[in-house]
Amino acid sequence: MAPHPAVQAVIDLSAGAIGGAACVFSGQPLDTAKVKMQTFPSLYRGFTHCISATYRQVGLRGLYQGTTPALMANIAENSVLFMSYGFCQQVIRFTAGLNNKAVLSDMQKACAGSVAAIFSSFALCPTELVKCRLQAMFEMEAAGKIAKSHNTVWSVVKTIMRHEGPRGFFQGLTPTMAREVPGYFCFFGAYELCRSTFADHMKCDKDDIGVAPIVFSGGVGGACLWLMVYPMDSVKSRIQVMSMLGKQAGFYKTLMTISRTEGVRALYSGLTPTMIRTFPANGALFLGYEMSRKIMMKQFD
Repeated sequence: MAPHPAVQAVIDLSAGAIGGAACVFSGQPLDTAKVKMQTFPSLYRGFTHCISATYRQVGLRGLYQGTTPALMANIAENSVLFMSYGFCQQVIRFTAGLNNKAVLSDMQKACAGSVAAIFSSFALCPTELVKCRLQAMFEMEAAGKIAKSHNTVWSVVKTIMRHEGPRGFFQGLTPTMAREVPGYFCFFGAYELCRSTFADHMKCDKDDIGVAPIVFSGGVGGACLWLMVYPMDSVKSRIQVMSMLGKQAGFYKTLMTISRTEGVRALYSGLTPTMIRTFPANGALFLGYEMSRKIMMKQFD
């Protein structure tokens, strides 16, 4: 017996939240290095230098700076993303004249993931903005661009509310959407294609391919996403961090400024830790999602 659509939405939302939490805990230090290198590309020689310098300056907690908003961001984003993903699949079935249990092609699922990313962007942008500012706080203070302060989630939130108002939490929404929509087409497309390949090779259903293939498929999906959208993510990080100085440059202007003054290479600063992080982080994301969803769906078998 298939669950009611509302129950299905709750299952997808809950499974997405579990996957999002698993994603954060498995890759936060490398995400911190990514944001620091995106925002200050000339400050670090590479990701190992960035990690070691951060550890020397702030200690282990420096590598986990922004974990709370990252957790909030990933849980919020992936809850909305996977709930919307399930809903968008139903919309595709309806528009294609299929029954509500029909199996969609990998391309149709990629399209569903791309549309779902529009909704998740609104949940992701505010929490990711707080995370990026926390992660880059030490360098901003060291450069004398901001006064020394207590670097906590609440202090950053209060500063944004005081100086920028509620709209300040959506600095970088345009590049977030520009990143998410094409990125999640590649993300879900590559993930589903990998799972189909494993299922064909193992001669079993896609839901029964096992833990290692799911983790590998998730890693491939994440790698395809970041290779596709990394420059847009760099622009987003720069906008979100620099907006704390009152600089309100838009997406296109920021992109052109970075390219002209720092070179195109600056747009790819931090790609190495991102690609290293993407396999365990996105593998954990999909493993958490698929396993928890499977357990919850069993209640309706």
